[in-house]
Amino acid sequence: MARTLVTIIFMLICLVMIIVVMMQESKNSGFGALSGQVDSDSYVRKNRGRTKEGKLERITAILGFLFFVVAIGLCLKVFQ
Repeated sequence: MARTLVTIIFMLICLVMIIVVMMQESKNSGFGALSGQVDSDSYVRKNRGRTKEGKLERITAILGFLFFVVAIGLCLKVFQ
């Protein structure tokens, strides 16, 4: 019973993480990233945590952590 519940929670985490990643804007900086060029928007970078993009990044990191914890738990058969 517990394993089934954790598996359903795991699938929900996966779906929500896919949706959150798809909502994020592309950070494609082209070939400038290869040559080491840095963007000059330091004000935006400092206040990134308050923006929608910053919140989406934080949610993605939390969901990624939960994904790995639950995946390891399911693999090691912690939930019986």
